[in-house]
Amino acid sequence: MTEELSAYAYLAAAICFIMALRGLSSPESSRGGNRFGMVGMAIAIVTTLASPGVLSYPIIIAGIVIGGAIGTFIARKIQMTALPQLVAAFHSLVGLAAVCVAVAAYYSPQEFGIGVVGDIKTQSLVEMGLGLAIGAITFTGSIIAFAKLQALLSGAPLVFKGQHLLNAAIGIAIVALIVALMITESPVVFWLLIALSLLVGFLLILPIGGADMPVVVSMLNSYSGWAACGIGFTLGNSLLIVTGALVGSSGAILSYIMCKGMNRSIFNVILGGFGTDSGSAAAGSAKAQDRPVKSGSADDAAFILKNASSVIIVPGYGMAVAQAQHALREMADILKKEGVKISYAIHPVAGRMPGHMNVLLAEANVPYDEVFELEDINREFSTADVAFVIGANDVTNPAAKNDPKSPIYGMPILEVEQAKTVLFIKRSMASGYAGVENELFFRDNTMMLFGDAKKVTEGIVKALG
Repeated sequence: MTEELSAYAYLAAAICFIMALRGLSSPESSRGGNRFGMVGMAIAIVTTLASPGVLSYPIIIAGIVIGGAIGTFIARKIQMTALPQLVAAFHSLVGLAAVCVAVAAYYSPQEFGIGVVGDIKTQSLVEMGLGLAIGAITFTGSIIAFAKLQALLSGAPLVFKGQHLLNAAIGIAIVALIVALMITESPVVFWLLIALSLLVGFLLILPIGGADMPVVVSMLNSYSGWAACGIGFTLGNSLLIVTGALVGSSGAILSYIMCKGMNRSIFNVILGGFGTDSGSAAAGSAKAQDRPVKSGSADDAAFILKNASSVIIVPGYGMAVAQAQHALREMADILKKEGVKISYAIHPVAGRMPGHMNVLLAEANVPYDEVFELEDINREFSTADVAFVIGANDVTNPAAKNDPKSPIYGMPILEVEQAKTVLFIKRSMASGYAGVENELFFRDNTMMLFGDAKKVTEGIVKALG
């Protein structure tokens, strides 16, 4: 394939990726966006394979077959609740790929057209150093995010005295090493740069609390894009540069939106994520046991729901864990046949990653026109007969508005407490992912429905029938 034809094909692929991002911005157009993304990637792969620089088709095809088989297996087996950690794991692979390409370019620069060993172009060394550093940070940071989301590590922030000074010192050292690499091209400097960048990934994510993980996943997505962009310059691949920039910038914008949804700055998230340790959470649970709580059964909830005229459903991570979305849809369908108006309220940081609840509801074929974001639904709670909260905790906590001492104070919440009745499905009185006790549990208009979200919802469906 000629260079001119390759350029046109890469342009078509880039347009497909842009259309994919546009489509993924809305649940209604997300499937079309996915199709654009797949078409764009197919064009990119075929164009790259047809370029004259390809030397070993058997190895490339073997890699595609093995990687495709693994990806297909994971996609078919993965539970929807595990999507956040899957995304984090995939981000780590992008970072690792950037590191591997940088290593290959450093030791075989002539194969990349950037010079020879000991005399690599200065521009290429800068691009290589930046792509390597960002890729290494993405790799180890994503591993920690995966471990926290998978509960292999505690969701509580791991902090220690002087951590910010240490991170700043290592950051300055990384910049100095990139400059030193430009001047000396020393292997010692190169590998020290890799080691410090890997260390920064650990140190950046370990102190971030579990409640900030949706922002972290989005932030790491941005990092992976910029890592790919940097390596695109090293490879001289215009499509990789464009695609990396698209992923990096869109991830950064999404991180900003998530932070806005939590009333926090990205620097506040990185430098001091909120969350508590198990001890404080246990103390909160002990305190909760001393306060009166109104609890009910599935039959009680069914009676209240059947006699309501308007019900707003607020899904959260508890719904995802229990895989209750299909039972929830069945319950909603029965209520709609009874003339009850049903709406779904989604908080920007509900679940463990951006759009987590939207994906789960779409899986259950919940109509898109019934699903509303926080800013579009909040004013409706005051006129709703019932707010049905299924597994959401921190995003409904009135302490975010009423308690200046609360770690989540200032975070916009779904104002479910304004509904006439709040039905709250939860396994226990334990605090949410942020480790903050929910004042909503103790309100006069709240009825707690203790148990597994799916089983409780199925009980309500049975009672309604």
